[in-house]
Amino acid sequence: MKRNLKLFALLVSALVVSMSVSAQTKAKYAHLNSSDLMQVMPGRDSAQKALEVLNTQLEDELKSMYAEYQSKADQFQKEQPTMSQAMQQTKMQDLQDLEKRIKSFQEQAQGELQEKQEALLKPMVDAAKAAIAKVAKENGYTYVFDSAVGALLYYDGGDDIIELVKKELKIK
Repeated sequence: MKRNLKLFALLVSALVVSMSVSAQTKAKYAHLNSSDLMQVMPGRDSAQKALEVLNTQLEDELKSMYAEYQSKADQFQKEQPTMSQAMQQTKMQDLQDLEKRIKSFQEQAQGELQEKQEALLKPMVDAAKAAIAKVAKENGYTYVFDSAVGALLYYDGGDDIIELVKKELKIK
């Protein structure tokens, strides 16, 4: 009985000590605005220009396809009264095929733009994540919130670590 009492006292002491240690280890919070960080990332301007060039090329091709469609549609309307039924069906089928090609091109162009954007931004995002993690570890932060995406609704405290992350990334 005495042995059980000592064991119980020892367990209670250990529990109290562990609770006091965990109470002293408070979580440390920080925040940053990822949009602000991405605006100053090295390589962002060249990536933006590359995306604009690709977008312009794709838009020009799409405009050309629309012009071709409009030209064929106008020609069909002018000649329709004098066309045979078989010729009208053939011309209408040609217009429908062109519509499908335009729609397909739009979808492919959108996918190509998205893939290019992801490929260009991935190295920047990876570098930013690594820098944020390093700064957080070095400064003892338990949590870092991104105030740009609304993940943080309120903060009265915590530290904005964007300057530390910029320093880590060697951004002025």
